[in-house]
Amino acid sequence: MDIETIRDYCIRKKGTTEEFPFDNVTLVFKVMGKMYACIGLDNPGWLSLKCAPEYALELREHHSGIEGAYHFNKKYWNQVSLQGNIDDKLILSLIDHSYEEVIKKFTRKLKKEYDEIP
Repeated sequence: MDIETIRDYCIRKKGTTEEFPFDNVTLVFKVMGKMYACIGLDNPGWLSLKCAPEYALELREHHSGIEGAYHFNKKYWNQVSLQGNIDDKLILSLIDHSYEEVIKKFTRKLKKEYDEIP
């Protein structure tokens, strides 16, 4: 899967913005200001995604192209190889999972703002 496909998929999600909060090469996707995906433009071989802790471990056990995310809390973040050994459908499903994991943690106020977005 290429970075353009990932970008297009992410920015179509409700409440999503894209930013460069860390530097000028690390593209971050946020929903309502909360990060759910991150990819380096200088090395787009890995996509970092938030994940439920138990599911994160299960994915790492079953897929050699999924491991704890570099520079992130490995309990909640995986990095997924985009080098072709992970099915595109699984990558999109993991993006959806990451997005939903972030939404589940919204405060009532943020959830209300999110729900009001058309």
